[in-house]
Amino acid sequence: MVGVLFLCGVVSCALVNFARDVMRQSGEARFNADASIGSGRINLLLLGIDERANEHGPWRTDTLILLTVDPATLTAGLLSIPRDLWVPVPGLDREARINTAHFIGDAENYPGGGPALAMETVQYNLGLPVKYYVRINFTAFEKIIDWIGGIDVYVEQAIDDPAYPDDGWGYDPLHIPAGWQHMDGHLALKYARTRHTELGDFDRAHRQQKAILAVRDKIMQSGIAPTLVGQAGPLIDMLGNSIQTNLTLDQLVYLIDLGSRIDASHIQMLAIGPAAATAYQAPSPDANGKPQDVLLPNRDEIRKLRDQLLDTRFSAMDDAARLAAEAATLRIENGTLIVGLASRTQSFLTGRGFTVNSIGDAFDGSTGHAETLIIDYTGKPFTASKLAAALNLPLTAIRTATALGDGVDVRVTLGSDFAAALGAQLMQTPAP
Repeated sequence: MVGVLFLCGVVSCALVNFARDVMRQSGEARFNADASIGSGRINLLLLGIDERANEHGPWRTDTLILLTVDPATLTAGLLSIPRDLWVPVPGLDREARINTAHFIGDAENYPGGGPALAMETVQYNLGLPVKYYVRINFTAFEKIIDWIGGIDVYVEQAIDDPAYPDDGWGYDPLHIPAGWQHMDGHLALKYARTRHTELGDFDRAHRQQKAILAVRDKIMQSGIAPTLVGQAGPLIDMLGNSIQTNLTLDQLVYLIDLGSRIDASHIQMLAIGPAAATAYQAPSPDANGKPQDVLLPNRDEIRKLRDQLLDTRFSAMDDAARLAAEAATLRIENGTLIVGLASRTQSFLTGRGFTVNSIGDAFDGSTGHAETLIIDYTGKPFTASKLAAALNLPLTAIRTATALGDGVDVRVTLGSDFAAALGAQLMQTPAP
């Protein structure tokens, strides 16, 4: 499958801003060699700000995602950064939540404003140069998803958040059932923002990545991508000033071409999770005098994530070598009433280069799984993506979770969707 995250998500959003600038600055020489993005690695910071209607800034960042692309190897990576990470902010004599860097940059007239200080803060704490950004607010997020007709997301566990904030100072209780859900922009925003789950901000980072992937999948599957430029006018009218970026139009053209040549299996999806950040009460109170519950970075683990994000060696390997390099312990489980489905699937996958270490019934004992799940417990993204391709499943079937302690890296729980499609064909083949 051809495509990359920023082509169908981030960059499609930035398109509106470029077109707006061109229309407003017609006659200005915007296309020049100095504006070239260059041929080296490209690092871009996606900022989701907590701007609400009828309120004035400065704004904090609800979302911080670093996107990196290597044109030489046609690889890309995505790193979600929790908003409560307690870090040094350049120019301050103290530490603060990383999501306040944007607020401080705007409030204190930092050169380049909030986006510039946010980029510098990420650069300082990750040790990576960050030159570009795309900033999007809640309104743009909702409208873009409504414009593409909504997204389909698999919700692993029911979400109940009685304290989800409304547009004012009250609450708008949120309930999202488990299973596949079709989400309009309003619900997708709630899904991406809520922190009322077991792992709080870490779970939210995972959901935000899933929402972005769902946007990409919808654009690719619906054939919207080729029409983006032609529909720039209506998009401009719809979004207004809800999106801001420091990229130029010629840089966009380059990124679109680059993105069209990057395979989805060459995109790493990473996040600063519980192993890289621990709960901590900050030594200084917040503006209201209340204790600040934050996340203290584990610098060694974050350094490992950064190095993994930049690792392009996997792109030079063939599939067999990459599967061997990940060396995932793989288990196939039958979540249906069809006897022998796991065994037939094991034989099918073995013939395609996978090593299936064990098979059995679904881990939860259920035979009523409607959707097939590929659960990655220990960070084996290539194995998970190749399993999805081999089993004719969408990338949205892939989940990340905390290990169950049984030594399994990747668990495939077969559901009735698989049983009615490829699984039905496998059951008609002779038993091994």
